[in-house]
Amino acid sequence: MSQIKGIEKLFHPVSLKNVIIPNRIAMAPMTRAFSPNGIPNDEVAAYYRRRAENGVGLLITEGTAIPHPSAVSHQDIPRFYGEDALAGWRKVVEEVHEAGGMIIPQIWHVGGARKKGDLPNEEALPVSPSGLDLEGNEVTDPLTEDEIQDLVGAYAQAAANAKAVGFDGIEIHGAHGYLIDQFLWEKTNKRTDRYGGDLRGRTAFAKEVVEACREAVGPEFLIVFRFSQWKLGDYDAKLAHSSGELKQILEPLSEAGVDVFHASTRRFWEAEFNDESDSLNLAAWTKKLTGKPTITVGSLGLDHAFRDEQGTSHETSVRENIEKLVEKIADDEFDLVAVGRALLADPDWAKKLKDDDLEQAVPYTRESVHKLY
Repeated sequence: MSQIKGIEKLFHPVSLKNVIIPNRIAMAPMTRAFSPNGIPNDEVAAYYRRRAENGVGLLITEGTAIPHPSAVSHQDIPRFYGEDALAGWRKVVEEVHEAGGMIIPQIWHVGGARKKGDLPNEEALPVSPSGLDLEGNEVTDPLTEDEIQDLVGAYAQAAANAKAVGFDGIEIHGAHGYLIDQFLWEKTNKRTDRYGGDLRGRTAFAKEVVEACREAVGPEFLIVFRFSQWKLGDYDAKLAHSSGELKQILEPLSEAGVDVFHASTRRFWEAEFNDESDSLNLAAWTKKLTGKPTITVGSLGLDHAFRDEQGTSHETSVRENIEKLVEKIADDEFDLVAVGRALLADPDWAKKLKDDDLEQAVPYTRESVHKLY
């Protein structure tokens, strides 16, 4: 099999602010709940190191709990606070840097996606902008403005912890129907104060989180913001129905201090606004609108992509995916690509791609992920 034309572009270094990433391949954040009692151990450090030493330029950790009692919903999701957990993260950073990679933590609060009674804090109630879950059902009282400020401060503390531990930046999780996204989405944000209303109003919480994180880490520390249109259980959801609406969301975040946007999509090759462009995906539109570097993601390493809601198969080979990706990077549509499930299944995936040896890659299946670490 011939080498993919232009594949070398994926393995050129790229600068994100003052951080030089060895290549354009990132590991997407993927929740695994493998940190006992929220503390990343030596096995977690080895997990990230293996991906770094096998050619992943930027590792984005699984979602980590900010210092708030209802941040996550499993006792083994890693914490990003407390001396024990931060000592574990320090070891992770050391291992990845020694292997030649760069690493940022994804800081996270699940908001109304949490169920009452979930661990690690059974007594902590879920929180969300209007007290609603992702289906729009009333679960708790809406957040007060004081409670919102406490949450903003928790994100800022997590950001400060990342800098103190030695990470190369942070990623703020603002996607997939979790807390920040619940503020952005009109289905879960019914507020009538300054945190609700129109698109600009619904962006206020995310903007304050970014501003607080920027203040906590200073002007030079890298801040990535992950966002999506789709939500857990609702793949048709839209924050923005046009590039103009998307600009209303992204512009305040860019001005607040976001350096890089990570645009989460299910299939990276799909155009986001078909009536405006038949080629630009969400990451490409984001770069065009903000001028900031972007990360794209979505089924790059899979031979069997998602079926859509009508049951239509989107069968595509990994080789075809990579050929499309290389063309789009050559056209400067986005800057990095995040790879998720392929790297879960095979820590050597990036090296095998570079060596034109993907035929030997371990394919992703639910079973392969449980067997490999």
